[in-house]
Amino acid sequence: MEASTALSRIGLAGLAVMGQNLALNVAEKGFPISVYNRTTSKVDETLDRAHREGELPLTGHYSPRDFVLSIQRPRSIIILVKAGSPVDQTIAALSEHMAPGDSVIDGGNEWYLNTERRIEEVSHKGLLYLGMGVSGGEEGARNGPSLMPGGSFEAYNNVKDILQKVAAQVEDGPCVTYIGEGGSGNFVKMVHNGIEYGDMQLISEAYDVLKHVGGLSNSELAEIFAEWNRGELESFLIEITADIFKVKDELSNEGELVDKILDKTGMKGTGKWTVQQAAELSVAAPTIAASLDCRYLSGLKEEREKASEVLREAGLKDGALNVGINVDKKRLIDDVRQALYASKICSYAQGMNLLRSKSNEKGWNLNFGELARIWKGGCIIRAVFLDRIKKAYQRNPNLASLVVDPEFAKEMVQRQAAWRRVVGMAISAGISTPGMCASLSYFDTYRRARLPANLVQAQRDLFGAHTYERIDRPGAFHTEWTKLARKSGTGVGAFN
Repeated sequence: MEASTALSRIGLAGLAVMGQNLALNVAEKGFPISVYNRTTSKVDETLDRAHREGELPLTGHYSPRDFVLSIQRPRSIIILVKAGSPVDQTIAALSEHMAPGDSVIDGGNEWYLNTERRIEEVSHKGLLYLGMGVSGGEEGARNGPSLMPGGSFEAYNNVKDILQKVAAQVEDGPCVTYIGEGGSGNFVKMVHNGIEYGDMQLISEAYDVLKHVGGLSNSELAEIFAEWNRGELESFLIEITADIFKVKDELSNEGELVDKILDKTGMKGTGKWTVQQAAELSVAAPTIAASLDCRYLSGLKEEREKASEVLREAGLKDGALNVGINVDKKRLIDDVRQALYASKICSYAQGMNLLRSKSNEKGWNLNFGELARIWKGGCIIRAVFLDRIKKAYQRNPNLASLVVDPEFAKEMVQRQAAWRRVVGMAISAGISTPGMCASLSYFDTYRRARLPANLVQAQRDLFGAHTYERIDRPGAFHTEWTKLARKSGTGVGAFN
């Protein structure tokens, strides 16, 4: 690069597909950008795309030094490499040439504590740091993702104008906001992905019930999901599901491709992290946990095939063999729509409660209405009903749960009969709906003023002297249960 060339406004290192697309998005919005990648062919590929996609203001660099020095100060450099040690290696290579006041912005799916460690490490060199969740996949990165930057507010302000142009745009603004301090941006993105796991699981269960209980064909399913996408369920995931059912299998020229796909789901780890964090914080997230369990069980394909044979030989009849017989299809379709919607509300409630719990623990002061707003566009869980979640938190920023927001409460109550019918029918037919069941159990547990937990606490006091509280007076109590039970003549062995 010649010395006379103007400096770039921002830099991006890591040119896999997400990095390339985000860099081209930045350039297309009119911000000159420098790019760098350790494998030089990726730099050439990105330069070629910048040329083909409209002579975009993008310059390629082949050494960390040239790359860093091509950016105007205070420099802001986005890193999009694999999470973990590759991020540390990239920071080490670039920071050698950076100056105090420059910023590193990690756009990967990073564990939030790694971000907090790096904030601390780079601060010794006077560098600022952002951990920024990026959602929307390849398409979002190129045309407008949802961005979740957390860490240094100064680093955010240095690139705020760029991020606001690059992010997806919805009617109430760009899908980016300053999330909070520390690893909050990464944590919010992690929970977003956990909610995404739940959404995908619930949709797959709706498909399973409609196909195996309702006997619906792929073309009927495509129509149903397209119709649902015109109503309260309108969302990216419902829209793409309708498209998936339409695609023919070009390899075998027989039927639709969806039926030829092996039923094993992959995962990258953010769903597992979400469930682990929920457990650490004592937050119930059963729908997200059920979706994770289903991915694990899906991986046991051979075991499941053997189990299917063994149990059939043992006399288990498949309840779903009477597919479509005596089923009112129209009612089933409407019931499944309502069950899916109610289950989704519970899943989002769990995700939001996890965020609130972490925010309280870390002092992040997260704005839940604003999080719902920036998820309305660009990201994988974008959906019309996020606007209603935003409004629920605007009505009451301290809302204990979405389930008790007056609007959502009304909707849950209106849909619960259909929800119970679907889950009951699926259980009778031997179709597993762990996500819908988990959501319904969550709803039924949360709405009850009194639970059988009194018995569990009594058991704990009997065998471990853990004490219990009473409902009619304050204090901690302990009872010699076994002694008293024997005295009353109804102790252990009374029925022998």
